[in-house]
Amino acid sequence: MKLSYYAQSSLCLILPILLVGTLLTPALGQAGKAGGVLVERVGDTAFIQLHAPSFEALTLRQQILAYWLTQASIAIDPIIYDQLSAYGLQQKRLFEEITARPQGIDPAALAKIAEFAKLFWASRGNHDELTSQKFLPAFTFEELEKAALMAQHNGAFQTAYADLPALKKPADLKRELESLRASLFDPAFEPMITAKNPVGGKDTIQASSNTFYTGLSQGDLEGFQDKYALNSRVVRGADGKLTELVYRSGTPDGKVAPGLYATFLKKANDYFEKARAYAEPGQAEAIDHLIRFYQTGEYAEWVAFGTAWVQNDATVDFDNGFIEVYRDARSAKGSSQSFVTITDKPVTTAMKKLAENAAYFEEKAPWDAKYKRESFKLPVVKAVETLIESGDFNVGTIGDNLPNEDEIHEKYGSKNFLFTGSNRALDEATGRTAIAEFAAGPVEIGRSEKYGKEAGSLMTAMHEVIGHGSGKLSDRVSGGAQPFLKEYFSTLEEGRADLMALWNVWDPKLKELGLISDQEEVAKAMYDSAALVALNQLRRIPRGDMIEEDHERDRQLIAHYVADKVPGSIEQFTRDGKTYVRVADYQKMRQGVGMLLAELMRIKAEGDYDAIKALVDKYAVHFDPALRDQVLARYKRLNLPTYFAGMNAHLTARFGKSGEVEKVGIRYLDDPVAQYLDYGAMYDKGIRRGEKE
Repeated sequence: MKLSYYAQSSLCLILPILLVGTLLTPALGQAGKAGGVLVERVGDTAFIQLHAPSFEALTLRQQILAYWLTQASIAIDPIIYDQLSAYGLQQKRLFEEITARPQGIDPAALAKIAEFAKLFWASRGNHDELTSQKFLPAFTFEELEKAALMAQHNGAFQTAYADLPALKKPADLKRELESLRASLFDPAFEPMITAKNPVGGKDTIQASSNTFYTGLSQGDLEGFQDKYALNSRVVRGADGKLTELVYRSGTPDGKVAPGLYATFLKKANDYFEKARAYAEPGQAEAIDHLIRFYQTGEYAEWVAFGTAWVQNDATVDFDNGFIEVYRDARSAKGSSQSFVTITDKPVTTAMKKLAENAAYFEEKAPWDAKYKRESFKLPVVKAVETLIESGDFNVGTIGDNLPNEDEIHEKYGSKNFLFTGSNRALDEATGRTAIAEFAAGPVEIGRSEKYGKEAGSLMTAMHEVIGHGSGKLSDRVSGGAQPFLKEYFSTLEEGRADLMALWNVWDPKLKELGLISDQEEVAKAMYDSAALVALNQLRRIPRGDMIEEDHERDRQLIAHYVADKVPGSIEQFTRDGKTYVRVADYQKMRQGVGMLLAELMRIKAEGDYDAIKALVDKYAVHFDPALRDQVLARYKRLNLPTYFAGMNAHLTARFGKSGEVEKVGIRYLDDPVAQYLDYGAMYDKGIRRGEKE
């Protein structure tokens, strides 16, 4: 389960995982000197560079492993475009071909197309990745058609793009463009990726652009049992019955036929085969199972991969698969995503102290004893610098607890990733100019300046390490609460993890472990942030009056539930025509935190769908558009980015005569177009890939 920067940010706009307590200050002070991060800004979106200075300290074997793992990440990147919209891959090819061959295209039209393309790549489609809302281009259909035809004249579309055929004639290209017209220009066509609160008479499945259930309705799926829950598309077969189109490449012996996304999964497996030779024994075993999972699609292989993976703590680590279920209104189908990381060892050492005391915090949890775990498998915790993030994984993720499968958690524990590289980049790109505008007063401003980063670090760490892995399910839902809680599961789980941090920040154990400096002030800074984020995050929802994203819903739920249930805890007030939020009484707020945490644990443990639906619908979905408009106007005057897209490190390989990698280099691209064309070129030989060393 991910922790999003967008859900975490409030007073400081970024509460980074810098250093928990004073133990880590020297280490991150050096890493922070990697260089400037702001590469480009397009409207409210900033492209920021992820630096990985730890790469230079790796052995050649580790660098080669990292190279092949990043290639596997690039290999699966196109899948998410197709998962989010049936038109996504065609749109992706269109913008890559135009920007790759711009000669002769009208400069004004090209500028608008290139700007849209960058936002498209940043969101993996033409829907905002956070709000789920569709965004429209500034260019016209006629301008797009002329640009595409000129690109074709320059040599574009002459080769196949993965499974998409070449478009060699103008007539072929014109038919393609016409088929994409509504998907690009009609605001009423596929307006949302995932419509958890649909309008217009459609249900959550019909109103969503994602392709998990093509042509189906929510009613069609009642009682349907997925065999391939994470990795399939459900469709109605020729016989009228529902069937699953499994994501798989097929086996080399032909006993398992290829399925959906076979081209991309086979390419990824080719790179995993190369990576395996440089992996540690336990990591090589995990890669073997992942290869087999991508070949067969069988859940048993996915569990075997997760089991081996979670027990391996390699310096160069990765994840790759159909993992998070946020995009699916049923919370069943996994989005394709990947990352490759390098362990940030000094920060990791301090974080292990928190993991080693997970049983203590479980015992102190405010929920019923029957939902408390009696035994713990010590989780792997690691602060990491990121080499690449692809698919449905991006720079906005600052923490991740994996794997998500309860059967693995129970027996083998979990891995908790804290993305220090992402936080450094976000912190530098954002700055701290919004504090004076949105903070309730000078006390909150001063506290945020002094303790905000530490509070954010601790919030993230506790969210991942003692939040997601806590609690015990009842026998009724022992197989997992997800099927019972459906579209509300992710909101509940993210809220529960946040609340574990908010509840435990006051515990003296943190001081004993050396993980907190001034406990009173750090705890108050964390509470200030949790109260204010419900106001500040409205700046990222420019239209409508509903929140769709699970992390944002969880923060709304916490702030509004506490304010309602415990009068005098959180106050909203107006000063000089502007709205502010402040914590009126920190211990009253903690009382509300404990009440909600206990209730969410009960709901999860018992699979109480009606209870979580009532809570989320009441406290976490709707907001006042006038208040949002005020926040937008105030934020606009600050001229700060609202969204962020990551620029990955660019690894290059020099090959010897035998075809083996002899050297791996790392550099940082200064143009988003160069990065995305390099990725697209893996599947289109007509687009030149980045140079080798």
